[in-house]
Amino acid sequence: MCLVYILDDDEELSESLAWLLESVGILSERYRDARTFLRSYDRDRPACLVLDVRMPELSGFGVQEVLNETGAAMPVVFVSAHGDIRMSVRAMQRGAVDFLEKPYDPQHMLDVVQSAQRTARERFAREAQQAGLRAKLDALTAREKEVLDLSVEGASNKQIAGRLGISAKTVDVHRAHIREKTGAESIAALVRDVLRLDATGRGACP
Repeated sequence: MCLVYILDDDEELSESLAWLLESVGILSERYRDARTFLRSYDRDRPACLVLDVRMPELSGFGVQEVLNETGAAMPVVFVSAHGDIRMSVRAMQRGAVDFLEKPYDPQHMLDVVQSAQRTARERFAREAQQAGLRAKLDALTAREKEVLDLSVEGASNKQIAGRLGISAKTVDVHRAHIREKTGAESIAALVRDVLRLDATGRGACP
């Protein structure tokens, strides 16, 4: 189940939102303090965050910045009683999925949260898949990583053999080991997955 975190120092409003979510079977956890939330939230489950802009000590934008820096894939829905266009644009540019002004329409909030939950589940599944691929790539030998890196560059077996000073037959053996260790249907399919992983900016073959 996708959890909804509510981070708002207004106890009455956060309690009201929790009740609204519970009325349609959505599980939530409430926090009034940003630093407590950042210490407590669970990165090992899909979740989204309804986040107030103005809070003591650390603002909603500060929380968003910390989440972005730590690579958290949690979709953020900002809420504010003092929102304006510039604030909304700032939030969206930094990755928020929506920005609502208080008081918000309950049904609209439910629609936004349910959309954020779908996004959270998709991101979580993608992160899990990428983490699994990274673990498999880490299990490759140094030579297998070299063969895979050259394959990602588009080099043929003959070119890989020439650049590594080995035979084409040995390249075939390494490719077979790579497929076996990663569970890939083919080197071409694995290359596509590695390129998608590289696109996240986290690298593939350390």
